Formats: sequence, structure tokens, C-alpha cells
Amino acid sequence: MKKVSYMLFAMLIVSAMVLASCAPKPTEAPAPPPVEETEAPAPEPTAVPAPAEPAIGSEEHPIKVLFVPSVDTGVIVSGGEIMANALHEATGLFFEVTVPTSYAATIEEMCASPTDTMGFIPGLGYVLANQLCGVDVSFKAIRYGFPVYFTQYLVARDSDIQSFEDLAGKKWGYPDAGSTSGYMVPVTMFQDAGIEPGESVETGGHTAAVKALYNGEVDFATTYYSVPLSPESGGGPWWTYQDWLDGKVTEDMYDIPDDVIDSCALNDAGKLYCGEWRPLDARPNIRTEAPDVIQKVRILTISPPIPNDTLSFSPDFPEDLRAQIEDALVAFAETDAWAESIGNNDFYGWTGIEPATDAEYDFVRKMVAATGLTLEGLGE
Repeated sequence: MKKVSYMLFAMLIVSAMVLASCAPKPTEAPAPPPVEETEAPAPEPTAVPAPAEPAIGSEEHPIKVLFVPSVDTGVIVSGGEIMANALHEATGLFFEVTVPTSYAATIEEMCASPTDTMGFIPGLGYVLANQLCGVDVSFKAIRYGFPVYFTQYLVARDSDIQSFEDLAGKKWGYPDAGSTSGYMVPVTMFQDAGIEPGESVETGGHTAAVKALYNGEVDFATTYYSVPLSPESGGGPWWTYQDWLDGKVTEDMYDIPDDVIDSCALNDAGKLYCGEWRPLDARPNIRTEAPDVIQKVRILTISPPIPNDTLSFSPDFPEDLRAQIEDALVAFAETDAWAESIGNNDFYGWTGIEPATDAEYDFVRKMVAATGLTLEGLGE
């Protein structure tokens, strides 16, 4: 009986073990996917606004006032500063006076700085600057009532040169290849007359051209001409532009009368007078070092009239600022300080200004077209 019980018990144990081995194993939960470590996105850079450009006419961005180097640079700078100060007081704008090294450099600067430049430039310079980049004329100079000026041909008073034709083959001193009166008009007149000068010397300015002739370095010189002041006209110009148009001006009226030449000397104010006559052409520019310049140098002849020099603005100059400056210049021209600035005969000798139009310089355009002159031809 015990044997049967043990057998049954053993069988139960074996069955339990079999059943345990066949039971399904518990399933493990799937492992979560690995989490990739990522860096936090970098913040986008904040745009830093570019610093604002200083306003044109501010102290940080002054308006450039350019003058061509036709007379002594020191005179231009000191007189130009008087003008700049007057314009500043009238407008609140700031100005910087500059005298480039040549006519060509003046034009190049006006085109290179199209928004902030004004220039006192001759008619030829204006025409080339207008063609090159659109420089625009505002005023023309008035000199003792003349809206035009002339070229003068100077020779030594004891020279045997007696006519324009006698200049053929002679050594020529001229101011600068960009000078309308000093170079461009003579070139055109020589071509028209079939005259070919001899050696040509660029002297560096009207004053320098007179000096070269006075010193005997050239046979003749060409510079700007203005009508002398005469006691016969109450101290005004000996003859008027209307006299010229009416054919009333004769060759002996270009220079001061022969009978007063020996009296030419500096007065107490340092001005050159011949009795009560006062020459206003380029010769008196060397009066300090050569007070006898009139006794030594005479006027051979003069040219047809040339449109006067200009005040012009760079092509993109702000219209509102331009209007302020134009009004201030008109007012400044009525003050005594004008005569100490651009009205000084040692400077440009402008006695006033008048509005100018582009069409007034068509005569100069014809000269440019006839000679094929370009900016490169003006020299450096």
C-alpha cells in the first residue's frame, strides 16, 4: 500500500515538473529606442543695423566747395573760408574748401562725389563735367557788369610782335590745358587762323603765365582779360558789353592808355593803379613782386567774348540744400565780405552772380566738339 502511495506521489511530482517546463515564459517589454542627444539650436544672429551715414552738410559730412587753381592757392583758400563761414551762418550747413591740383582734378572730384559737391569752375570745365556725369550749372559770374569775359594775348612791351599772325612759331606760355580763356580759346583761334605756335609751356596758372612772360621764359602768354576801370566812366569799366556788341570798342581800348603807363604803381592799399586807371586783367596778380608789370607787359589783342565762369553742383546734390545755398550766395554777394572773398581781384574778381542756364554754354560745347577735347586732354 505504501509502495503504491510513493509511486503516485512520484508521478505527481514528475507531472508538475513537466507542466512547469511547458508553461509559457513571461514576455519582456521591448526596450525603448535610444534617445539621440541633440544640441539646442543656436539662436539666429540679431542683425545689427549699419550706422547711419552722417547727413550731408553736417559737421561730420561737410559740403565740398571746390575752386580751380587759376590764381594763388593761398588767396583762394583764405577767401574761400570767408565764403564758407558766411554760408554756414546763413544755412547752418558745414562746408569744406578744397583747391584740387588742376582743372581736370576738380571735374573728377565733382563726379566722384555726386551728392555733396559744389564747384566754381570755368565754362569749359562745366561743359566737360556736364557731359561726363551731369554736373548742373546754377550761377554765372558777373564782373563789373559783364556776363562774359575774354582771352588776352600778352607780349613784352618791347617785343617786335605786333599782330596776332606774328605769334606763329613763338614760344607760348599758357595756364593749364583746362583753362577756357588761357588755353581752349587760343587753340581754337590758332586753328581758325592757321597759326601754329612754337614750343608750348603749361605754366600752372594765369598768374604763373604772366610771370613766365615777365621773366622772359616765353614769347607770349594767354590769360583771362577784364576791362580796365577808367576815370572816364566814373571809375567803372572803360567800355561795356553793350559797347562791344555795338562795335564801339577799338583795339586801342583793350589796354590802358599809353600816356598813363609810366605812372603805374602800387597805392597805399597795395592795389595797382596807373593814375586813376586800374587794370583788372591777370597782370596785376604779380604786382607785389613785379610792380612794374604793366610797364613791362602789354596786351596784343583779345578774343571774342566767352561765357563767364560758373557755380555748378554735382549731379545728385540734394535739391533742398541747393536751394538754401543759392539763396545764401545771392545774399552774400550783396555784403562787403564778398569783396574779401571771390570778389577780390586777387581771387576770381566776381563782382556779382546771376542765374545761368545750360544753353548759355553751347558756344563752349562747339569749341569742345571742334577740337575733340576730352577730360584726359586737360592734363593732371
